[in-house]
Amino acid sequence: MADAGVRSAMADKATPDANTLQVLRDIASRLRINSIRATCASSSGSAAEITAVLFFYIMRYKQTDPENPDNDRFILSKRLSFVGVASEWLTRGLGLACGMAYTGKYFDKASYRVFCLMGDGESLEGSVWEALAFASHYSLDNLVAIFDVNRLSHSSTLPLEHCIEVYQKRCEAFGWNTFVVDGRDVEALCQVFWQAAQVKNKPTAVVAKTFKGRGIPSVEDAENWYGKPMPKERADAIIKLIESQIETNENLKPKPPVEDSPQINITDIEMTFPPAYEVGDKIATQKACGLALAKLGHANDRVVVLDGNTKNSTFSEIFKKEHPERFIECFTAEENMVSVALGCATHGRTVAFACTFAAFLIQAFDQIRMGAIFQININLIGSHCGVSIGEDRRSQMALEDLAMFRAVPDCTIFYPSDAIATEHAVFLAANTKGMCYIRTSWPETAVIYTPQESFEIGQAKVIRHSVNDKITVVAAGVTLHEALAAADGLSKQDVSVRVIDLFTVKPLDAATIISNAKATGGRIITVEDHHLEGGIGEAVSAAVSMEPDILVHQLAVPGVPRGGKPSELLDTFGISARHIIVAVKCMLMN
Repeated sequence: MADAGVRSAMADKATPDANTLQVLRDIASRLRINSIRATCASSSGSAAEITAVLFFYIMRYKQTDPENPDNDRFILSKRLSFVGVASEWLTRGLGLACGMAYTGKYFDKASYRVFCLMGDGESLEGSVWEALAFASHYSLDNLVAIFDVNRLSHSSTLPLEHCIEVYQKRCEAFGWNTFVVDGRDVEALCQVFWQAAQVKNKPTAVVAKTFKGRGIPSVEDAENWYGKPMPKERADAIIKLIESQIETNENLKPKPPVEDSPQINITDIEMTFPPAYEVGDKIATQKACGLALAKLGHANDRVVVLDGNTKNSTFSEIFKKEHPERFIECFTAEENMVSVALGCATHGRTVAFACTFAAFLIQAFDQIRMGAIFQININLIGSHCGVSIGEDRRSQMALEDLAMFRAVPDCTIFYPSDAIATEHAVFLAANTKGMCYIRTSWPETAVIYTPQESFEIGQAKVIRHSVNDKITVVAAGVTLHEALAAADGLSKQDVSVRVIDLFTVKPLDAATIISNAKATGGRIITVEDHHLEGGIGEAVSAAVSMEPDILVHQLAVPGVPRGGKPSELLDTFGISARHIIVAVKCMLMN
């Protein structure tokens, strides 16, 4: 075995010298050994050579500074025990990589490259092909996707097994420059990754034929070994066998990155001037949201907006008109849109907002969930909420979105009720850590706040109150205006009610709700353009559950919705001013 040492990797030529090739093979062997020791699993994995070549010959990064913005990016979209979990993005990695690559090419205009390692099982996911189409459309030549084709899945062989040419044809059909390679051949891997760096205006796919459990007698390429522990005695014997094949004791030091990423600042983005609305103006909150995004784009040049082919409905087209270079059209591929937004936001490179109908975001729940797990700062805007969208198809009425986002850990949920509150929600979201969701509505509603009004996350607004109030009505969005209309109608009958605008559903302002409920006889009515399950009513009920003298009556949309005029649907589904008045009277009689 040669003397131990560390030397720099040189990826300036297609084929490394013989000694470097051997060092890379030995690094791959050590990765396999570490995998076996870490897991005692039957399979040592199929991507050791791929990982060794990428990390120790091709990629440019600072080992002592993993968060350096100039580093090449690596996304692991499959299970590998020898790669840090920080980069692991099971089955959803290519869309994330697309966002990173798009940011590198078009926003940072930097030299760093993005590599995404996927399993062949993952390639069955539809979101992978959404990402392949996106990368090709935007000519992401700084992106390399590696398909680790080992033919085995958790419980059986995969449909294509080792039909490498099918993977190749599929990638080429999506407009990718595609290489086929023996994934065990270190020299061939060095060559194709070097060639990928020379390709312009196309992303590159590397389809690598590999074998799970390589180097393990009677286990390599064998079925039914996934996840099964290997006896320690056998594992020790296999480790000795692999160690006997190691010829060097050298390590390769990766080349440092090209330091050409721009310095940026995405903190403390301020509203440069107050909202330009007057009390009584009528405007839909989803249009106000589009205007607010455009205004935010002027306040910070790292604000980016993505849309899923709905920009003329979500009003993100306003942002596109004023900041076309920072607008990303993701077409009708919501899963990929969310993944791309997450990629854009990683490493703190942008402030990303992704817009579409709230009902369509439900399709991307797995991506949303993963974004929360990895604590990425991302802002999602869902429009066309509830039955109040009226004549639009009932399939587009989001009545489950609050339940979905309430279940996401540490997600901030804004539900603004007028244009002023909407603008503040957008600016607050831009400055908030973690995931934010802004729920906007289609109907034009009156502006109820003055331009000087201030808003805070977790702070509700008591917008109608008197010492004679008998019940507290809690609402947000469209139903807040129904609550105000109900309060006006009740006042003519000498019945006074208190009205609270939540502003944020999560975190919920429990203190304000409880104190006002106690001041109004312990009676609360919640009203929402959402299903009963998981919505405002359940959030309020949970908040007051330890208060024995507070009763909550919930008004929400029951059953399956249908189309119609917005005002008629609000009444049909029991959340109109008329129904609030009836509920108040019934509650006072009991």
